[in-house]
Amino acid sequence: MQKLHLALAVKYLDRSIAEYSRRLGCEPVTVAESRYALWRTESLNFSISQIPEKAGQLRHLGFESFNLSEMFSDRDADGIEWEYFTAEQQRQEIIKHYPDINYPETSISKCLS
Repeated sequence: MQKLHLALAVKYLDRSIAEYSRRLGCEPVTVAESRYALWRTESLNFSISQIPEKAGQLRHLGFESFNLSEMFSDRDADGIEWEYFTAEQQRQEIIKHYPDINYPETSISKCLS
């Protein structure tokens, strides 16, 4: 089973967290102040990064999988980057980039039913 991953660049992290939390009916599972937020629902793995000069652009796509031995990425025929990872591999990668982040080992966004 795979879960789609979508990563976007945004201009203002706080405004975008409010916007996407409303759209998804969930709060993010983790936030790196003024830099990054991640939602993990039962069907979607969605992240935003504050990169004002690239706001509104796709950063990359990917799949969260349950059984990969290592995280990897490649590009499709149109040059779009696709990442492949397990939830734990993604968690470790995020912690590496944002060492001060609070990212629990088991995390699914609390969504409205």
